[in-house]
Amino acid sequence: MGLPVVSPFFFNTDNMKLKLAIQKSGRLHDDSMRLLKECGIDISNGVNKLKAEATNFPLEVFFLRDDDIPQYVEDGVADIGFVGENVVYEKKKKTTVVEQLGFGKCRLSIAVRKQEQYTDAGFLTGKKIATSYPVIVAAFLQEKGIEAEIHEISGSVEIAPGIGLADAICDLVSSGSTLFMNGLKEAETILRSQAVLIRNSDLSEEQLVTLNRLLFRIQSVKKARNNKYILLNAPNEKLPEIIGLLPGMKSPTVLPLAEPGWSSVHSVLNENDFWDIIEQLKAAGAEGILVVPIEKMIV
Repeated sequence: MGLPVVSPFFFNTDNMKLKLAIQKSGRLHDDSMRLLKECGIDISNGVNKLKAEATNFPLEVFFLRDDDIPQYVEDGVADIGFVGENVVYEKKKKTTVVEQLGFGKCRLSIAVRKQEQYTDAGFLTGKKIATSYPVIVAAFLQEKGIEAEIHEISGSVEIAPGIGLADAICDLVSSGSTLFMNGLKEAETILRSQAVLIRNSDLSEEQLVTLNRLLFRIQSVKKARNNKYILLNAPNEKLPEIIGLLPGMKSPTVLPLAEPGWSSVHSVLNENDFWDIIEQLKAAGAEGILVVPIEKMIV
């Protein structure tokens, strides 16, 4: 996933510009624009504009249909793209996934009628499956050694069993409420997806410099999202136990308080471990725990 480190000092900056394709509307669009803003990249796309240029970074943004982005990147019309993994795997274009972006998370799942007993993928043998992802579904069936009929439809997949078009469906699921309203239940997840950054295979060395800079910013934003900065007060006799609970980036910062026998401890906690460790810190004697969001995290 890493890219070669290239010095920017010997290149013409006009040749360093990257063309980035993102979804023109919808959730991935909003999250993509938010990520660029958090990376300190200013883009004003106005209303119904199909492209815009960053004012403070060598980047031009194209606003396209999500399904078209892998093709544009393969053809070199766009150099890089923000797109769902599900689209990358379905379209099978000649692009490279460089980085997972941490938003747009969903799952591609098999769903069947509520009353049916789905024990494993063998249930699908001889069945008709409606989906907008025939390539991914065909690969899943081949891997499982199952013969089934795939009906490709472009929208409203969830109604297919109800109108007799299919016995099961394979579609993107987030909450599952749409399935429930159509008398279906989620039976098996075949792909977990999120937004990724893809690239064309023929970027110049100048463009690789820009891509490295963009990746550095994206990774810093992602680290900040996944971590919290905490400050707490601790009695000195409890410091070894409390420090042992705080991995931080290297080790916690410990500063003496004005009150004798007490210290202030500063550290960083991962979001996934946060509440468990906070409970242990309280049990170990920590007081006045303050939790602060991190805007950027450079390591």
